[in-house]
Amino acid sequence: MELQQLRYVVAVAGTGNFSRAAEQCHVAQPSLSQQIQKLEEELGERLFDRLPRRAKLTAAGETFLPRAQRILAEVETAQRELREAHDQLRGRLTLGVLPTIAPYLLPPIIAEFSDACPEVEIIVQEDTTARLLKLGCACELDLAIASLPIADDRFEMETLFSEELLLAMPPTHPLAAKKRVRLSDLETERFILMKEGHCLGDQVLYFCNRRDFRPQVTCRSVQIETIQALVHAGLGISMVPKMAVDRSARSGPIYRSLEAPQPTRAIIALWPRQRRLSRIAGTFLDHLRQFARKRTVSRPNKTSR
Repeated sequence: MELQQLRYVVAVAGTGNFSRAAEQCHVAQPSLSQQIQKLEEELGERLFDRLPRRAKLTAAGETFLPRAQRILAEVETAQRELREAHDQLRGRLTLGVLPTIAPYLLPPIIAEFSDACPEVEIIVQEDTTARLLKLGCACELDLAIASLPIADDRFEMETLFSEELLLAMPPTHPLAAKKRVRLSDLETERFILMKEGHCLGDQVLYFCNRRDFRPQVTCRSVQIETIQALVHAGLGISMVPKMAVDRSARSGPIYRSLEAPQPTRAIIALWPRQRRLSRIAGTFLDHLRQFARKRTVSRPNKTSR
């Protein structure tokens, strides 16, 4: 069994096609096919069903693929650690982040990290939690930033900090006169939430449902900025993360805290257990930790706008 054969198997599984896998691996298709066939003969099992226009993993292939991915990830980690042991930090960091976190949390952290590690290129992949977990398992991410709850024992998780979800209302809303709002005050309100599949919307609904409150959801979006614009236009109310509140804006929604217990979300860093953090990813995680500590110490109290 050779590492190149494992790379070919992973490529075919990922592309679903021998020709595309050969292009991806920069090798002639007959050579790739021959190497996979040799591996199948050595294993005594077919890994792929060869269909007219695609290749589909067999049951044996489904079992073999995760192990092949882990072996290649370990080899890559070993090679990277040897290079990093002798070099200044340089290379690439692929970072997966929820779109409800990325634009608000990352800019100052990346700026600080880039000053310290100018030879590192950062690739930011914004996606839903489900997609980030899938990419992480495929070893396509070095580190991810998401929010709880996540029930997946394939990942190491570290809580960085928690933040309040604030009630966002149009400036002319009657409840804007209150400093704190009760959940019962919102019974007749129209809610604008994140689209299904985005965890922020699920977190708001979970908070409400646990308190026997069923919000009237009349609109959904995939962008927090769009939700806040719709709220400002008077089309409904919402709950948004505190980090997404632009306190310097002259126009926008009015924000209020709900009476205790307040809705919150926990921001976490996570990475696959099967793939030890690289030195680059570990250094970035240290920057995240430092930012989280500073944020906890200097948490602002004003919530009006």
